[in-house]
Amino acid sequence: MSRIDIRHPHALPKAKAKKAIDEVAKKLAERFQMECAWDGDILNFTRSGVDGQIELGKDDLHVHAKLGFLTAMFKDPIENEIRRVLKERF
Repeated sequence: MSRIDIRHPHALPKAKAKKAIDEVAKKLAERFQMECAWDGDILNFTRSGVDGQIELGKDDLHVHAKLGFLTAMFKDPIENEIRRVLKERF
């Protein structure tokens, strides 16, 4: 099983950071057909072969995901898209 583990700094107020994460989640949902739902300061995302979270911290975000066997073949494009969108929003 393959994993994605990204830490990304941010300096936004919590409400703005949460809104930006929502935008990231929307891109993930559109591009990779993922379902997303907030649980406190953690955005859970899932689809067949992917299970992950984006944790909103005071000064950073932590994105981690487990990729199933078939989805692992797309690890690099998924990780690159997450990093690109995080840089764009934060």
